Amino acid sequence: MSQDAHTAHHDDVPHAARHHAAHGHAAHAHGGHHGDHGEAHGTLRDYLIGFLLSVVLTAIPFWLVMTRPLADPTTAVIIVVFAIVQVLVHMVYFLHMNGRAEGGWTMTALIFTIIVVFITISGSAWVLWHLSDNMMPMSHGMPARP
Repeated sequence: MSQDAHTAHHDDVPHAARHHAAHGHAAHAHGGHHGDHGEAHGTLRDYLIGFLLSVVLTAIPFWLVMTRPLADPTTAVIIVVFAIVQVLVHMVYFLHMNGRAEGGWTMTALIFTIIVVFITISGSAWVLWHLSDNMMPMSHGMPARP
């Protein structure tokens, strides 16, 4: 390339792009949005779908509680299921979590968190369920403490 052509090409390239190329960042020179990696953050359509699903997933359990058309245990199970689906809707439509986001590390961190929470909750429930078996027997002569 001649000196004039090189200078003309050099002047057409913005400083940030030259900086990214000079420091090995040319593959992701995207205006300083380092967390983006080319994925869309969501469209208005996605946000509206997420919003509408969230409203429906909130309104149905609210209606179930207010009108009591089902037995209480059935209502409780339905509310828990709707809550889990609501969390998934928020993660997909608002947090944009999928297997491709952040090279899969976001999903890996989520799975690890779910495992830790499951171990913590199930361990706590197991301890509380068997608490009476692990208590020292009270003698009949000792008054119970309040």
